[in-house]
Amino acid sequence: MASFQMDADWLRFDPAPSKPRYTLPPGAVDAHCHVFGPGEVFPYASERKYTPCDASKDQLFALRDFLGFERNVIVQATCHGADNRALVDALKAAGDRARGIATVRDTVSDDELAALHEAGVRGVRFNFVRRLVDPKPDAYYRAIIDRIAPLGWQVVVYFEAADLEERWDFFTSLPTTVVVDHMGRPDVTKPVDGLEFSRFIRLLTEHDNIWSKVSCPERLSKSGPPGYDDVIPFARTLVERFPDRVLWGTDWPHPNMKGHMPDDGLLVDFIPRIVPTADLQLQMLVHNPMRLYWPECG
Repeated sequence: MASFQMDADWLRFDPAPSKPRYTLPPGAVDAHCHVFGPGEVFPYASERKYTPCDASKDQLFALRDFLGFERNVIVQATCHGADNRALVDALKAAGDRARGIATVRDTVSDDELAALHEAGVRGVRFNFVRRLVDPKPDAYYRAIIDRIAPLGWQVVVYFEAADLEERWDFFTSLPTTVVVDHMGRPDVTKPVDGLEFSRFIRLLTEHDNIWSKVSCPERLSKSGPPGYDDVIPFARTLVERFPDRVLWGTDWPHPNMKGHMPDDGLLVDFIPRIVPTADLQLQMLVHNPMRLYWPECG
């Protein structure tokens, strides 16, 4: 069995988060979270750029129940590369209470895609954040999209705001539903109506197949916890302008956090600060993710 030592500066997830004061609506979906390992069972990828602490499916499901979520969308972590075994194991254990976003290579077989779909995978993730991965040429991603589009899968993209202009033509050419992680990582020290975030707003305005997660205030904020106040104007703008195309997730177990480790209960309490009405909360937390990941239940 493989043995892994987590990075010396790795921050472990909070083992005892607070109980949220905000009560999630029935059927709420945590639409962005991960499982890591355990490394001795599901080894981390040799090409990884970080080695995390283990964060198992059982710990994820315990958090789900503690916070009051009904379902999870589990996103393949870059530390596992294109080896989706930990993801599939979690999906099978969750039954119909989880869907997955996988990472696949352009050499993936039809049988492998069929098995992933059967397990509950409904999309692939392309990571363009250079400190986490080495991005591939566009042709590489297009070859994968050609394979997954017939399955009705979505494409999840992770990038930083400064890179959107460079990737614009590629993102806007995708034939699938596209979900952007964490609002395209805006620089929250810049104005909401400034050039960078206005470009992101234009992306969603002009392309109704593109959605956004309004997640990870802890990752975007410069003002920091507990309020993450500087993130609120960005998230509220997206919620109010695109209420039928926003999602939210915990990002548990919060990989690659450097300054602090967030309290997941306080993250749930952040939701009503960016989604001001009960109707919008129900749409973002229940209706939107169910329409995207469990359309058969609609």
